[in-house]
Amino acid sequence: MPPALLRPLYPESIEKGAERLVALLRGHYRLAPRAIALLLLEEDEEIGELVRRQEGPARWNAIRAVVSEVKREFNEPVSYILAVKRQEAARTLARAVISREERRRRTWGEILGDLTMRPLVGIPVLLLVLYFGLYQFVGVFGAGTVVDYLEGSIFSAYVNPWVNAAVDRLIPWPLLQDLIAHDYGIITLGLRYAVAIVLPIVGSFFLVFSIIEDSGYLPRLALLVDRLFKGIGLSGRAVIPLTLGFGCDTMATLVSRTLETRRERVIATLLLALAIPCSAQLGVILSLLSAYPRALLVWLGFLLLVFLLVGYLTAQLLPGDGPSFYMEVPPLRLPQPGNVLTKTYTRMQWYFLEIVPLFVLASVLIWLGKVTGLFDAVLDALGTAVGYLGLPRATGEAFLFGFFRRDYGAAGLYDLAASGALSARQLTVAAATLTLFVPCIAQFSVMVKERGWTTALGMAAFIFPFAFVAGYVLNLVLGFTGVLG
Repeated sequence: MPPALLRPLYPESIEKGAERLVALLRGHYRLAPRAIALLLLEEDEEIGELVRRQEGPARWNAIRAVVSEVKREFNEPVSYILAVKRQEAARTLARAVISREERRRRTWGEILGDLTMRPLVGIPVLLLVLYFGLYQFVGVFGAGTVVDYLEGSIFSAYVNPWVNAAVDRLIPWPLLQDLIAHDYGIITLGLRYAVAIVLPIVGSFFLVFSIIEDSGYLPRLALLVDRLFKGIGLSGRAVIPLTLGFGCDTMATLVSRTLETRRERVIATLLLALAIPCSAQLGVILSLLSAYPRALLVWLGFLLLVFLLVGYLTAQLLPGDGPSFYMEVPPLRLPQPGNVLTKTYTRMQWYFLEIVPLFVLASVLIWLGKVTGLFDAVLDALGTAVGYLGLPRATGEAFLFGFFRRDYGAAGLYDLAASGALSARQLTVAAATLTLFVPCIAQFSVMVKERGWTTALGMAAFIFPFAFVAGYVLNLVLGFTGVLG
């Protein structure tokens, strides 16, 4: 095979830019200098940070100048141009070594694969996947049946009573008892949340996601929604973390690291924190509003409006280029059981290593809040705030619990609705505001880990008042129109 066939032919300005970058590099890297240079031209953040640390301020500024100079030569992102040239080289290589069978008939898999990328067939297929994969399997089975069994029949019936009794018997200090057991203990709250509530939901979601991923459907879904997502500053690739958000926003925020640019990652993180309810919260709210079909439609329409409006405005305000999108589309195939189980197991292992410590931390923070009295002070402030939304003071407790876990806030609304304390209008306003209100503490912790303290605090500073203002406006509109009485 001639070596020329194995190397992509990049435009002259990129080749010259890469040579200038290679000449500037002095650090020790595991990759070849040319590979480092090309990754710098692609503005790879991880490599950029590595080079910045090794080369020092003077050479780093010179490197940045070369990258900017090359970037100005093209209308498209350099990463896109490099990918296109690599694909051309791959096609040239493939043509040289592969012989095609003449007049081969297309398989049903190829025909169906093409149709799923066209709106006429792709949208109904998407709705079927969402209904059976997410709603029925993850929402009804994972978040309903399995969670009810683990939490009600295992933890509430055996584990928590045994832990409470053992701690009361062995530890004489009430403060330490409350840290480990009782209402907000590390084991009775933090571990119970992680194992009995979130694990079944994310486990069932990981299984469905692995099946979808192994079938080759995700790239087709990304292509289907790409044009719509461009309007809110995202590419079709963002459908993966946003879809994951309906299972667990914490895990979806981690997956947003797969998006190509920091701008896309920031927009996706904000939309996940603001307008994507996790499966547990979604299930409780759907059960609450299902008795009022008009209220359910108002809630759905309001969230969709907020999602599109905030996404559009954020895309207009954030600096940076619009997203580019290219994706290789693999053949559509039946998922392989071995692949599905391996991927699911790997993600479950990741869950335990990265997420469980966050739930333990949340339990400690709640314990500190009770010890210092901060918990009661916040509760009093929230009780006053929800009064402006036309809601009873007791709704403030649901909002505070929603910060620690989203479905707990929704469960608080359930109790209020069951007692007759909320009308259909109040229930709709409370459910909409609580959905927007704030990411739970685990999601906020991951936002800090992925986006940094400044960005995470900036998002929280926007979301807190925005949720209440949006709820206030919704209450006014519903009162003016009389839609819900």
